[in-house]
Amino acid sequence: MTKKILLSVFLLPAAMAFAQQYGGMWIPIELNEKEMKDLGMKISAKDIFNPQKPSIKDAVVQFNGGCTAEIISPKGLLLTNHHCGFGQIQAHSTVQNDLLSNGFWAKNTQGELPNPGVKVDFIVDIKEVTDQILEGTDNLTEPELTKRINNNIEVYKNAQKIESYQSIMVKPMYYGNKYYAYTIETYKDIRLVGAPPQSIGKFGSDTDNWVWPRHTGDFSMFRIYADKNNRPAEYSKDNVPYVPKHYLPVSIKDKNENDFTFVFGFPGKTTEYLPAVGVEKIMKDIDPARIAVRDVALKTLDEKMRVDNETRIKYASKYASVANYWKKWIGEVEGLKKSNAVEKKVMYEGSLVAKNPEIKNTLDQLNKLYNDQAPYALNNAYFTEVVRNAETLKLAGDYYDFVASVEAGRMDEKELTKLKTKLTSFYKDYSAELDAKVTAKLLALYANKTAPQFLPAGFSKYKDESPNIPVIEDMSKNSIITGRAAVNGGTLTADIDKAFSNQDKLIKTLKKDPIYQLYVSMKETYMKTADPQYTSMQAKIDALQKKFMAQQMQTDKDRKFFPDANSTLRVTYGKVKGSTPRDAVSYGYQTHLAGVMEKYVPGDYEFDVPKKLIDLYNKKDFGNYKDKTGDVPVGFTATNHTTGGNSGSPALDANGNLVGLNFDRQWEGTMSDINYDPRFSRNIMVDTKYILFIIEKFADSKWLVDEMKIIK
Repeated sequence: MTKKILLSVFLLPAAMAFAQQYGGMWIPIELNEKEMKDLGMKISAKDIFNPQKPSIKDAVVQFNGGCTAEIISPKGLLLTNHHCGFGQIQAHSTVQNDLLSNGFWAKNTQGELPNPGVKVDFIVDIKEVTDQILEGTDNLTEPELTKRINNNIEVYKNAQKIESYQSIMVKPMYYGNKYYAYTIETYKDIRLVGAPPQSIGKFGSDTDNWVWPRHTGDFSMFRIYADKNNRPAEYSKDNVPYVPKHYLPVSIKDKNENDFTFVFGFPGKTTEYLPAVGVEKIMKDIDPARIAVRDVALKTLDEKMRVDNETRIKYASKYASVANYWKKWIGEVEGLKKSNAVEKKVMYEGSLVAKNPEIKNTLDQLNKLYNDQAPYALNNAYFTEVVRNAETLKLAGDYYDFVASVEAGRMDEKELTKLKTKLTSFYKDYSAELDAKVTAKLLALYANKTAPQFLPAGFSKYKDESPNIPVIEDMSKNSIITGRAAVNGGTLTADIDKAFSNQDKLIKTLKKDPIYQLYVSMKETYMKTADPQYTSMQAKIDALQKKFMAQQMQTDKDRKFFPDANSTLRVTYGKVKGSTPRDAVSYGYQTHLAGVMEKYVPGDYEFDVPKKLIDLYNKKDFGNYKDKTGDVPVGFTATNHTTGGNSGSPALDANGNLVGLNFDRQWEGTMSDINYDPRFSRNIMVDTKYILFIIEKFADSKWLVDEMKIIK
């Protein structure tokens, strides 16, 4: 690794001190209450998280395993992002009843729509359990270490007295140097209450994604239902709205720059403590590979979605999911370069070595391992992204696993039912003809970008994209995997039970299937030439990273460390603030409805605006929701340190009132997963005034506002 130090050694301590003041994703039982109060917080840490009595944590849930949501009424009314509820809105949509385009608003609780499989998780309690989980692990190495830790976790979980509807989750922090136990309550009857049309909830779509200024009303509303005893229950018409221990008052007070704010939610994953060489590999190798694959897939899907309504609805959720991290990675690479992330890491590592010379040996080993792993890691990035984004190959992977399970005697009736359910859901939103084009183009990319030693024999024939398309289309037409050819008297898309009725015949047909054979050649070559080497080196990197993390914490006594995000409940705090991300470019902290109208393009896929919203704007019919400018505020930015999983998280003011709904980050700061830089890192939130304005004025659903406690 080239170690070019571009930052002044005199500037670095100040920059890092500033980052420490604002950066961080803190475990709720370990909040820095003094710092939060110094920044302006009026409530106590116990008001945020208290397992003994109601607190704000009782109004915050993990939504369906991936986003965050919050309760905003005494009747279990739930607020999250439009993009978090997108799959449920899509599931209720048809060409004839397009809720994505038209929006949906229940007129009363009887009109709320059930969503089978959707759940929300409450965190009832958090305890540090490091001593219990690491008991007896001194001097153990893999695989005995993992085995002992897993056994200790099970012993701990089995010793806890919990209710039948509760569960215990134990999670490692600081790369396994500490462990925490979470008591969880799961509610499974979650109903769709309301969602604005895409032209509001997804306004700006992919062009504005990860971008500020932002004018997106990215919210949707659900309701938690419980049994008559207010406990979790499967869906039933007899269930009643859940009565929460706490719900968030909704503030419509004006915001000012430098107001204190905090975000409470479930951030997904960060890697703030990687060595410089690890950051360099992400910036130069891994992210560019991922971006290249998704760029091809997205362009191909977009061409079809723009001209075909059925495809647009079918692929809307998937396209948004693929595009989300594609654009994030682009911003991440640019942000890492602009913030001199690698150089800052090199300097910090030098300061650690100066205090503790033993760290040099750890860093030398990490440098060698990352460089030795680089070609295998690059192939891993290309292979996994190609298979993930060429849905036909992804399907082939499911059938490959099915064949392996049957032949190993692991495929019981329960697993088979789960597989058939998964496949039925997948085929519902799958176009074999469209994906044949995607697959053909991605095969060309893979053939051109992958070193020859990692490619199957003869794979170079796929290097030219144009000839690939008719070849893969022909393979697709003759494949049972795509549902275009029959097996056992039925197709996998039309009658999956019939197709699976004779497993022996199905497996024999699969093994002759052209798509299956293509996937097998790619998979087995990857598993032989790249995966063992990549995995083996990663295990060594992980073990050294754990050691490096411990050394950082032991050596740098002036730094307050928080654990990397891992989808557990966290608090981050900062101030409402604009930014100056580039030379001569300055962003304010607040956007308004006027900005929606400035971006308005009639009939455009991304920037159309509903007529009713235009009429409300022209009449200045803003109700209680205008601010001191006389306009309705739409979004705002702050210095809260957020990431994926924080989507839908409540943004709260100094008194714990809801002031916004987190939904994105500013593009110039998306590198904050790896290198938080307060100069560029901003989270983006929908203003509560805009949310309530849309509910009351646009959707004529004041009955929902009437449920809430409004702070004026």
